[in-house]
Amino acid sequence: MTSLLIVLGILAVVWLAMVVVVLVTGRRVGRELLALLPNLLRLFRGLLLDPRVPRSSRLLLLVAVAWLASPIDLIPEFIPMAGPLDDAIVAALVLRHLVRTTDPAVVAEHWRGAPATLDRLLRLAGAPRA
Repeated sequence: MTSLLIVLGILAVVWLAMVVVVLVTGRRVGRELLALLPNLLRLFRGLLLDPRVPRSSRLLLLVAVAWLASPIDLIPEFIPMAGPLDDAIVAALVLRHLVRTTDPAVVAEHWRGAPATLDRLLRLAGAPRA
């Protein structure tokens, strides 16, 4: 048990060091990547409450938010690189569904990150061209 706590502590310190390096160096892409999950959660929350989003999409959003907030994961979070993978896959699939069923302007209205990041996400998700 003690060795597991030591490994978890080391991983936490390494992750925090990477966060500090990205923040100190001021790399815009790095900062946006660090903020991607919180921005997606805010986007999902805003779309969940928006009546312009189809009901079936809001139900799927509710499931995704519960999945992302749940401490139970298919891949444990403490596994480096692979830990957040299941959350990222769920978020990507739900985002893909959302941008195909919801007006991109509605999605953009609820996005709190950099507009260029949203443009990339919408392009990768296959959003219809405006």
